[in-house]
Amino acid sequence: MDQLSAVESESVTTRGSTQKGGLKTMPFIIANESFERVASVGLRANMILYLKTEYHFSNATGANIMFLWGAILGFMPTLGAFLSDSYLGRFRVIAIGSVISLIGMTMLWLTAVFPSARPISCEPKVEICAKPHAAQITFLFVSFAIMSIGSGGIRPCSLAFGADQFDRPENPKNAKILQRFFNWYYVSVGISVMLSVTVIVYIQTVKGWILGFGIPAGLMLSSAAMFFLGSSLYIKVKANKSLFTGFFQVVSACYKNKDLAFPPKNSNKWFHCKKGSKILAPSDKIRFLNKACIMRNTENDVSPAEVSIDPWSLCTVKQVEELKALIKVLPIWSTGIVIAVTVNQHSFPVLQANSMDRHVIGKFSIPPGSFDVFALLALTIWVALYDQILVRQISKFTKLPQGLSLKQRMGIGLFLSCIGMVVSAIVERNRRNAAINQGLSRNPYGVVNMSAFWLVPQYSLLGLAEAFNAIGQIEFYYSQFPKSMASIGVALFALGSAIGNLIGSLIVSVVNKWSKQGGRVSWVANNLNQGHYDYYYWILAILSLGNCFYFLVCSWAYGPCDEPKVWDDEDEEEVQDEEIVKGSSSPILTSR
Repeated sequence: MDQLSAVESESVTTRGSTQKGGLKTMPFIIANESFERVASVGLRANMILYLKTEYHFSNATGANIMFLWGAILGFMPTLGAFLSDSYLGRFRVIAIGSVISLIGMTMLWLTAVFPSARPISCEPKVEICAKPHAAQITFLFVSFAIMSIGSGGIRPCSLAFGADQFDRPENPKNAKILQRFFNWYYVSVGISVMLSVTVIVYIQTVKGWILGFGIPAGLMLSSAAMFFLGSSLYIKVKANKSLFTGFFQVVSACYKNKDLAFPPKNSNKWFHCKKGSKILAPSDKIRFLNKACIMRNTENDVSPAEVSIDPWSLCTVKQVEELKALIKVLPIWSTGIVIAVTVNQHSFPVLQANSMDRHVIGKFSIPPGSFDVFALLALTIWVALYDQILVRQISKFTKLPQGLSLKQRMGIGLFLSCIGMVVSAIVERNRRNAAINQGLSRNPYGVVNMSAFWLVPQYSLLGLAEAFNAIGQIEFYYSQFPKSMASIGVALFALGSAIGNLIGSLIVSVVNKWSKQGGRVSWVANNLNQGHYDYYYWILAILSLGNCFYFLVCSWAYGPCDEPKVWDDEDEEEVQDEEIVKGSSSPILTSR
């Protein structure tokens, strides 16, 4: 941080003490993101137990709720990014998101404070518990939805808003300043997530839900307050035209020009290009879109300044190529959906850990929701080792400066997720057999004499899978898109995670319904010892294996992707800043 301070202070003194932005804004921006992250992740980590013990939901229903909540969390950042870029600007979207998140967390806290917001308390070991009525379920679900909307405003904008405070292209030290900011930003987010799955979860487990939900609500209040306190210091970049508008214009122009014939090859003068563009003609792939940039009449279609008179009837070659780039990555993007199902398996492992011996030293035991910290540790340690040590060694064999290619990293991540599900199935089979041998087959609340640390390998494998695939995915999108589409890369990753959560919910529902036909016990029954969660994990392992082969096909069809691409002159000028963002991409930031 001292290096950032030294560089930043030098640049501030040259611009004057009244200059907005800079290092003085960082406590407010990073505190806003960090407090929101601690609060939201801390609530989700242990939520399956709250749904099961306080709302008396079944294991399958609770897991479905968590998957659906995760899906909403994945969809909302795309909406938040669109609103910030097109209409409201980043400051307003973060401000609105902070207030909305606070309202949602307060509502969730109220469900713990007021007994009337939940079903009547009961002792499930000796009586049948009442189910929540419609009003109670509605209040709970609305709190989840409001928190998701608020989070969708903060997360896609916070990093970019922080970068706005430092970005000075005219400063020769601009790249170094941005790099230091990104590093410290990700460190703060990583620490926040660690605190969430340890401290907050421990308070919920030991001190109860009122305090366990009250602290996150208080942190969110602090998050909003800190952000608004720094309002007068921020650089507030105005919203610009949305990139999605350009995509729609290409589709519109392509449809309007559908009757046009393609010009002869090497006749670039018939394609509309922005002045100074290096892309003079569209590529032959997805050729029908090329009609969107064919000029009917140069005098009537283009102004003297070489700008399209009607952008909905005539687009630039670069616009067409941008849409093509998005379409081309979709098959490889789709391979990230199944791995999103596996790495988002938070609910059932928590229930497994809750049924196992979690003692460490004396009477101290790790809360079941805190075992996710092992996935985070595996992810963080691997990223550090790979970046600092292994890249140089691997590059000697691959002849690539980045060590492994982007496709290799994504493929390894998919394979590790498959292995993670296999290990999950084996561990659960052993846990279930141990429970039966110890006479706990009819006791869903009994603790099996088996260490919960047997779950660590599967958590670690999934953490490694996320480290390989998630970072590889984001860097892949950045490498294939122009700088103007950088935000689309993160949006695609979040969208894949959201769809993965929906698919995960569907899988649980189908498995639950199919496996209990004919009066049989469901594989995902409330009693883990009578169910067959190991079969459920085997299904995910088979799907993951099929996804690996699907990825190989998509990777082969896509072709090479590691060569640098130059889109236009302005992209070359900013390529250094893009590399900083690419190197800093982290799944911690985007998926939790």
